[in-house]
Amino acid sequence: MDTPTDVVGRVGAVLRAVSAQEPAGATTSSVARAAGLARPTVHRLLTSLLGEGLVDRGPDGRWLLGPELYLLGAAATSRYDVTEVAQPFVRQLALATGESAFFSARRGDETVCLLREDGSFPIRSHVLHEGIRFPLGVASAGMAVLAYLTDAEVDAHLGRADLAAAYGPEHAPDRVRARIAGTRDLGYAVNPGLLVEGSWGMGAAVFDAAGRPQWALSLTGVEQRFGADRRPELGALLLRAAHGLSTSLR
Repeated sequence: MDTPTDVVGRVGAVLRAVSAQEPAGATTSSVARAAGLARPTVHRLLTSLLGEGLVDRGPDGRWLLGPELYLLGAAATSRYDVTEVAQPFVRQLALATGESAFFSARRGDETVCLLREDGSFPIRSHVLHEGIRFPLGVASAGMAVLAYLTDAEVDAHLGRADLAAAYGPEHAPDRVRARIAGTRDLGYAVNPGLLVEGSWGMGAAVFDAAGRPQWALSLTGVEQRFGADRRPELGALLLRAAHGLSTSLR
């Protein structure tokens, strides 16, 4: 029989799985796979959450986050929302580069995209959107944050997370460690089309008052816009913005 703690953990996993598939919505099967739970269990939990307004169901039967979550989030905004501070930095990056710019927050072993601002360049990457989650070490924001954790924290994370199983052999521990070293050397992370071929990204960590990497600014776009001749310029812009935002958030 499930204990209350078991149920709360499963509900959290289900809600995070639904969140990761916004705004298109999630099927019961996709939520079950993402949460690592049996489909009947997930269907039972989703049905209960629907009754509480914590999830909703679209006309096509897909699951979406519910209105009660919005109200709960609004109540917590004064303590946790940093997007108002981050928005000008994200907008300036988009204006200065022409690329899509993002602000992501660390949440445990993941980063969650909170803001997106598209630049003027007409061809855009659609890998990232508000609400999408990636494990640390995946995508440029997750790599930027992971690289500035301690070596012990990196070891523990790579021991817990089988990134290669979900994201391919380029996310095996040795390849992730090589990109961590490169990120520490440059100061910013580079994702050379590892999630979607031809879609590149760059990210820089944003630090809290204790010097911990809790957020990241990132840019994404087509490969041709992230050539070797332009990456140092983009990296400098990211690092300047990340430093400014770190100072503002403190």
